[in-house]
Amino acid sequence: MRLLILGGSGFVGRAVADEAVRRGFDVTVFNRGLRPAPAGVTVLTGDRLGDLGALGSGAWDAVVDTWSAEGDAVRRTAELLSGRAGHYAYVSSRSVYSGEQRDRAEEAPLVDEGDDGYAGDKVRGERGAAVFDGPVLLARAGLILGPHEDVGRLPWWLNRLARGGPTLAPGPRELTLQYIDARDLATFLLDAAGRGLGGPIDLFSRAGHTTMGELLEVANEVTGGRAELRWTDPAVIEAAGVEPWTQLPIWLPPGELHDLLHEGDVSKAYGEGLVCRPVRETVADTWAWLRALPGEAPQRADRPRVGLDPQVEAKLLGE
Repeated sequence: MRLLILGGSGFVGRAVADEAVRRGFDVTVFNRGLRPAPAGVTVLTGDRLGDLGALGSGAWDAVVDTWSAEGDAVRRTAELLSGRAGHYAYVSSRSVYSGEQRDRAEEAPLVDEGDDGYAGDKVRGERGAAVFDGPVLLARAGLILGPHEDVGRLPWWLNRLARGGPTLAPGPRELTLQYIDARDLATFLLDAAGRGLGGPIDLFSRAGHTTMGELLEVANEVTGGRAELRWTDPAVIEAAGVEPWTQLPIWLPPGELHDLLHEGDVSKAYGEGLVCRPVRETVADTWAWLRALPGEAPQRADRPRVGLDPQVEAKLLGE
């Protein structure tokens, strides 16, 4: 397969490139050249918001687009590559849904196309991808974890647990989590491209694939078992002004937002062949990647750093 990845050196794009190279595909990546590209790929340099000249010629069997900002950039490449590619997969997000999704899955209503922020950008990206003249897969991914993560959610927890000592563990321990390992997402995208699969599809693990308890306990074990997990009631955490998701990455307290992001119906994805690896593998491989880095983990410039200030944590724990 001749594969073009719009991106290809960051988190999801890198996972797609690595898997495609492993399969023996002819892989081209298009990006600004700010980070080293994976081994075994051809690099085209340009700017999604500016110069697309490097994409002016060439043909590919499939395109994977990992763009996550202004939707018009997706429209530009979808138009430019029409007639020269066989399949277009746009990595969207479950954030496009406007509200309760559990019983409606991919048929749930979306946020307004004029909505400001990330969700609106993803909806506009989906609309842009739709101008492509072949099959278009709208891969509505959930929380994405795994090696090369550049948002910092799982890396923050791993580094925090590695420090050891009394550690705030946001409860309840049995709180369900849904996510997808970037490598499992990559596998699905490439399989879907080979089959010409189109339309929207929610891509993340089944509800209950893991829990907050299993995630942190496995992460503590993998990093050396030095942390003393102190499970804390959500009401106590919220009363202290600690922000879910950002100050305590991955975690959302029980309620409507948790159910929206961690109780979704993914029967369509599993019916189309999605396989999600065990949480232990995701955690262990991410920790191995972190330990092998010469410095700090990469951090996306367009996302704020996540994590809880040690002094805030100590105060909340009464230390």
